[in-house]
Amino acid sequence: MVESRAASRYAKALLELAQEQNVLEQVHEDMLFFARTVEENRGLLLMLQSPVVPHFKKYSILKEIFQSRVHPTTFSIFEIITNKNREKILYDIAKSFHELYNSFNNIQVAQVITTFPLDEQQRIQFRKITEEVTGKKIELQEKIDPALIGGFVLRIGDRQVDESIKGKLQRLQYDFIHS
Repeated sequence: MVESRAASRYAKALLELAQEQNVLEQVHEDMLFFARTVEENRGLLLMLQSPVVPHFKKYSILKEIFQSRVHPTTFSIFEIITNKNREKILYDIAKSFHELYNSFNNIQVAQVITTFPLDEQQRIQFRKITEEVTGKKIELQEKIDPALIGGFVLRIGDRQVDESIKGKLQRLQYDFIHS
């Protein structure tokens, strides 16, 4: 809890700094890039979280990988966090930054789960429907789950629409048992 609170504070400070310097979009792209890189390279995450790897080594690795690929404002957060020996929260900062960015830009995350990859027309339809319901711009996250058998599950915040075959079978089974 303490680390997520700290990550949130650093993310908020970075958002304010990026706004002030008029580089918000670039910093947002950089933080998404950092999060993706960490997600795709488990070794990088483990290195950042390791108490055995010295801080100067973590900094040199971050510098080698990211300094030439991200905006100086973005890299400054890496330097600050490394100087404070808190590298293990960098990934959480990136995630918190994305959430704050979405909130700042009135963007709602919606997750659609299907048994197959969506085509562009289906993405447009899901995005249009959810934008009408929420009144916000939508960031659509897609997930494939063959266990649904067919149909879809749409999650927007704490709301869920389950139009999957699996969900319908479960409701039918519940009705049979409880009637």
